[in-house]
Amino acid sequence: MTIIKRGVAALAAGALSTALAVPAFAEPVKFDFWFGLSGDLARVVDTLCKNFNESQKDYEVVCTSQGNYDATLQNTIAAFRAGKQPTVVQVYDVGTATMMLSGAYKPADKLMEENGYKIDYSDYFPGIARYYATSKGEMLSFPFNSSTALMYWNKDAFAKIGKTEAPKTWEDVGADLKALKDAGYDCPMAINISANESWQLMEQFSALHNQPIATKNNGYDGLDARLEVNKTKFVQYVTDLKKWYDAGLVKIKSKDLGQDMVQAFATGTCQLILTSVGDHGTVGRTQKEGMNWDVAELPVYAGTERKNSLVGGASLWVLSGKSDAEYKGAAAFLNFVHDPKTALFWSTNTGYIPVTKSGFDFMKSNGFYDKAPYKGREVAIASLTASEPTEITRGVRLGNFTQIRAEFGTQMQAIFANKVSVQEGLDALVKNGDAILERFQQTYPGKTLP
Repeated sequence: MTIIKRGVAALAAGALSTALAVPAFAEPVKFDFWFGLSGDLARVVDTLCKNFNESQKDYEVVCTSQGNYDATLQNTIAAFRAGKQPTVVQVYDVGTATMMLSGAYKPADKLMEENGYKIDYSDYFPGIARYYATSKGEMLSFPFNSSTALMYWNKDAFAKIGKTEAPKTWEDVGADLKALKDAGYDCPMAINISANESWQLMEQFSALHNQPIATKNNGYDGLDARLEVNKTKFVQYVTDLKKWYDAGLVKIKSKDLGQDMVQAFATGTCQLILTSVGDHGTVGRTQKEGMNWDVAELPVYAGTERKNSLVGGASLWVLSGKSDAEYKGAAAFLNFVHDPKTALFWSTNTGYIPVTKSGFDFMKSNGFYDKAPYKGREVAIASLTASEPTEITRGVRLGNFTQIRAEFGTQMQAIFANKVSVQEGLDALVKNGDAILERFQQTYPGKTLP
């Protein structure tokens, strides 16, 4: 072998040994996250996932929208049976009981502890944490997108009836609606009575007045809970709404009728609505030019000791049957979502509110709530923290609650169409809703909620 050839061979051998000595860069561990948001909100989630992936090199979350909440839960159940479930999944609030009883999850608090993350769970707003926690206060999932209901009011319209503040009681609302009608406003207040409005009309009202929706502390204390909204203050509330509707003070607005109530408010067609803080950005972007409006906490009946409103939205569950590496990635992702800086990004780009006190304080220190378009959203935090949650106002934990909400819509439509009286409609809601609860109970014989 020539000297040149021996030199080349030596160099090649040296290069090979060096290459073998230097470890190859490991590919990031991939894990799936399925969520139920769509449209603009889905794009924000995609950006959130991208931000996480760019913040470190060890893990890569693959985020996939399932289109809506119902599809996400059903697709997850089907995937779990096939052994193809995601590592992390977003489950909406009313799916909490189903997830708890499934046993198909890894408790989020234990996941974080096992992977070395110290989470101060007392940092979560109590009204949010207790909705998703067990009866012992254990956090099985991480609160994610959260909201509550507010009253939106047209300040220009109210100024014409001599009012500079939003009504605080339902008695005041009744008087103000009549004054607005007398001042020439065709639609003083807009409501919707579909299944989805159970959250605004029945669930929020009941919480603020510390009135039960069901026995067993709204289902937290047993699967044998049954509805009782036909014998609480909710009866008076529906009676008043129907009375105002008959008098032309309240109009029903929905997409099916050509204009939903948020659009009706933003265009100045209707002067008062009850809807999620999540609609705050929509109103701001689509409002009639020059319209002055604001938000306030939902009214209560005079003499009521106001309680906290309920959180709506969804939480993040980590499913069982995954590898240790995927769980490490999931823990890192949940820790990233929990960071106050992520809360600022999330609330800036959506209408959702921060779920932790530290996130809220960080946003305030950055001037988030000081001016439009975000000024006013802090009212949602005031509503959620109006009191320490009671055994009733911590939430609703009823099985197949989506079906109960559908029954709510059916009976409310019957009431407002004069097919049944208020009491008859609510009695039917309870009767049919209890049948739904009984079927759910029979699906899980001998089981109890954690």
